[in-house]
Amino acid sequence: MSQEVRQLEPQCVWNKFADLNEVPRPSKKEGRVIQFMLDFGTSLGLETFSDSVGNVIIRKPATVGMEDRKKITLQSHLDMVHQKNADTHFDFEVEGIKMYVDGDWVKADGTTLGADNGLGVATIMALLESTDIPHPFLEALFTIDEETGMTGAMGLEGGVLQGDILLNLDTEEDDEIDIGCAGGIDVTATRSYSEESVDADSVGCQIVVKNLQGGHSGMDIHKGLGNANKIMNRLLFNTMEAYSIQISEIDGGSLRNAIPRESFAKIAIKRTEAHDFERSFGEWVKAIKSEMLVNEPDLTITMVLSETPAKVMPKTIQEKLVRSIYTAHNGVYAMSAAIADLVETSNNIARVVVKDGAIKIGCLTRSSVNSAKMDLANALKSAFELAGCTVEFTGEYPGWNPNPDSAILRILAGKYESLFAAKPQVVACHAGLECGILGQNYPEMDMISFGPTIKGAHSPDERVCISSVQKFWKFVLEILKDIPKN
Repeated sequence: MSQEVRQLEPQCVWNKFADLNEVPRPSKKEGRVIQFMLDFGTSLGLETFSDSVGNVIIRKPATVGMEDRKKITLQSHLDMVHQKNADTHFDFEVEGIKMYVDGDWVKADGTTLGADNGLGVATIMALLESTDIPHPFLEALFTIDEETGMTGAMGLEGGVLQGDILLNLDTEEDDEIDIGCAGGIDVTATRSYSEESVDADSVGCQIVVKNLQGGHSGMDIHKGLGNANKIMNRLLFNTMEAYSIQISEIDGGSLRNAIPRESFAKIAIKRTEAHDFERSFGEWVKAIKSEMLVNEPDLTITMVLSETPAKVMPKTIQEKLVRSIYTAHNGVYAMSAAIADLVETSNNIARVVVKDGAIKIGCLTRSSVNSAKMDLANALKSAFELAGCTVEFTGEYPGWNPNPDSAILRILAGKYESLFAAKPQVVACHAGLECGILGQNYPEMDMISFGPTIKGAHSPDERVCISSVQKFWKFVLEILKDIPKN
């Protein structure tokens, strides 16, 4: 499939993207892609090394006549979000992404595409390999584990980078120039319980919520998309209020930074109530699908009789669990008072797992205001602690404070307007970018973020616009020509 992609323009970028997508690169398992990048830099005869956490740095001298320009650090992350449709058979740890062209879009066959942030990586690779593109000193920084903890950016020590300006190529609308982002923190609730035998004369039921759109838990959180964990919990709450049920298992969502698309639950219900439950369930499903018809037209909710589970959760604990998840906030919590239409604070209830006497609930809380981030995290902590859970805060990373007076912003905004006869949107985003973290050790570095148009990131609907990549490449080349002197 990738051969069709390799013929697209600019071929130097698409070929590098195709090469990259042949290398499995799940977050926290980047060994193969790290070696791939080290081999790439070494093959070009460029200074190439990795640091203590696995970030790869490649340096290329300035072309003749541009030696006196400010040094540029180009930055993208190597890892990608691994999501697939339930009926797609694919092993992200051994297979390369299967890509295809659909009109003006490149897509993947039933999985995430890896355009986030593979197109940024491929663009930098194309610049490093080029022999006829004028540019100042280039330093490529390829970070690891951006998607599940930003540990690459966090582990990068001060004094390693040589650039005066950092160009982060991880923004997903080609008319936007990003100058700020939200920080985040993982909120994880756990508890154990002693399983009980199922009540006598019970029947088993399996409930499935699927075919939601999913998406990026930062960039898409304001769109009103369905969260499979919240929908499942609503169904369990309704059932628990009206009937005598016992929960055996729940498995909902996947990655903390992806809006959950699917959830599965196994329950037991008294045989004498099964018929009425089936009728009530149909009514609940009809109401939920009607509410979500516009944003989630493909939502599917099913309930089928199944083998009766042998072990279930005690009713006192299941009631606390269901009520705590119902209470826990999901979605936009507050909009920014400083920047119009910017989400300030949000939460994604990303993962709910109940099995074998253990409960685990995972959330990602984001905010561009640190105190507001912790306020919402503490609200979630309180809800889950009332259910008897132990709550842990991990993976905290800072936001990136906007600098509207940035010198590189003026260059990019002016260049965009002259090239495309329109003003760019200068924005801050609700996603997490590595600029805020990198800025802690490199406070004097002028930073900016931009990129091609990517839709559906963090979901199997991820796709990148071909004409936008062409526009983005042209923009990058012109920016490099205009870097000011030292």
